[in-house]
Amino acid sequence: GCILDGKLYPFGEIARTENCYTCTCTRDEMRCCSLFHMPLNYDKENCKVIFNKEKCDYDVVQKSDPSKECFVYSRV
Repeated sequence: GCILDGKLYPFGEIARTENCYTCTCTRDEMRCCSLFHMPLNYDKENCKVIFNKEKCDYDVVQKSDPSKECFVYSRV
């Protein structure tokens, strides 16, 4: 298998690792892509970014009330 962040994964396709990546593990290499997209354009003065490990994505919420989401104009 392959080791990523100290955890052993089996050969083949890995749909989701503990740290929110999708990977392919072969005898020669391990290739991974993130399942999350970084928010770029949002109201940085009134909002903050929090990583949501359950959803494997970033939540952008109001600083004054984190229970309310902020609009995100673009992600990468």
